[in-house]
Amino acid sequence: MLRKPIPITKTLWLLVLALCTLTTAQAQQSACTAKIDQLPDAPELRGFHLGMTYDQVKARVPPIQFGRADEFGVAKTSINPAFGPQFDKASFADARTISLDFLDGKLVTLWIGYESTFKWQKLDEFVTGMSKGLNLPAAWLSKRGGQELRCDGFSVLASVIAGSPSIRLADEAAQETIANRREAAAAAEEAAETAVIGDQRTKLYYLSDCPEREKVPAASRVTFKDKDEAEKAGYKVAKDCQ
Repeated sequence: MLRKPIPITKTLWLLVLALCTLTTAQAQQSACTAKIDQLPDAPELRGFHLGMTYDQVKARVPPIQFGRADEFGVAKTSINPAFGPQFDKASFADARTISLDFLDGKLVTLWIGYESTFKWQKLDEFVTGMSKGLNLPAAWLSKRGGQELRCDGFSVLASVIAGSPSIRLADEAAQETIANRREAAAAAEEAAETAVIGDQRTKLYYLSDCPEREKVPAASRVTFKDKDEAEKAGYKVAKDCQ
């Protein structure tokens, strides 16, 4: 007696797809075990590498200007060697734009967009050339209209933008640190929005959007995460906040 085939549900299909994606990603990860400090000074990177300090970048590009770091420790800047007369055209040959992201004073993302005169114009030959120049395996995967390689602690993304190739190297540990800082800041902001201020003298509490809360003296202030916590402590909402 023949058994009926088991129907493939949407959930089962998504599970199979997720397992395939995970397996592929794990295979690629195991294929590239290179670390950031093992990357060679490839001429295609025009003297830049992940981990450079402000001073090292300034020594490479004296005219460069750095912006102030934001509340997460991130600072970004870009140069346009192809258009800026202050840049040495010979040392930045075929480089149209170079973008640099720093975290706590260290270079964590390097993006270089090349000119149409760059030696590798097609994506496949660009990836092959960069793999050889950076001593990386040819285990790239398609991603975001380009090809990406994930190694031990960093990633490399090759793509074609405005008809010419570009490369992006990123310190993944640094990206995670930035993401964690932003998440912590968002959580703190959310907590601040829901927090209420209590007045120990009157046993009244004031909601976050109540202007009268600013009148509570610092010495009498007590903070509760929300109104439920305040009410459990015996506080009542102030009439001005109702």
